[in-house]
Amino acid sequence: MRLAKGHFQAFTEVVSLLTRHRDLTWEMAKRELSERYAGQAFGLLWAIAHPVFMIGLYVFIFAFVFKMKIGGTVEMPLDYTTYLLSGLVAWMSFQEAMTKSCTAITANAALVKQVVFPLEILPVKGVLAALFPQVISLLILIGYVLITHGSLPLTYLLLPVLVVLQLMAMIGVAYILAPIGAYFRDIKDFVQLFALAGVYLMPVFYLPTWVPELFKPLLYLNPFSYLIWCYQDALYFGRFEHPWAWGVTGFASIATFVIGYRIFRKLKPVLGNLL
Repeated sequence: MRLAKGHFQAFTEVVSLLTRHRDLTWEMAKRELSERYAGQAFGLLWAIAHPVFMIGLYVFIFAFVFKMKIGGTVEMPLDYTTYLLSGLVAWMSFQEAMTKSCTAITANAALVKQVVFPLEILPVKGVLAALFPQVISLLILIGYVLITHGSLPLTYLLLPVLVVLQLMAMIGVAYILAPIGAYFRDIKDFVQLFALAGVYLMPVFYLPTWVPELFKPLLYLNPFSYLIWCYQDALYFGRFEHPWAWGVTGFASIATFVIGYRIFRKLKPVLGNLL
């Protein structure tokens, strides 16, 4: 009971803090996006161009070059490109947020050393910046499904719920990785290696039924798989193909959000000494 009470207090504390500093957090997220493309002729347009190019490339490869015939069945109702993108879009945003969070403290050393600055927003601004391309990609994917299939399943209405749950999970992970990155600078490279390999350890390119029994435990032990299944239910299957994944994702997102914040709060006093 005491543990549950502590988690609830931490949840209300971090929500209140982020709400109180929402304007500053949003401005810093926009600045991070603009600084990323500073000095380039097209500037922030690249933040839109990148997801447009990525989705266009996958559509071209799988729909026109390889002409994948998967789809139109109960098991695979839409085309393979939609299946792939429904999971890949969320994972690419998540992996970028993890990479950014590793340097959230070290890249803002001057702010960290200020006594009155709310350090809690530093990992969050990177998460918001990483989420922006995903929003663009989701809008493009919605347009693609409308063009190729003529309508959208009602499950698309669940997208805001999924984005909020994903955002909570991303912030929680960022709160864990940010102080680790200040102490152990190599963590960024480990995260990037995990991001490269991780996409093959979750059901982005394949259905769970395609996986040999020997390797299926790896799929179900991967916590990211459940988020991918939720997005596939909403964007691809149009039904609750993986109902248990929604419960796991909801619980895991909230738990990660709270635990991550509590870890960050505990390590916050020593962060300035690590720079």
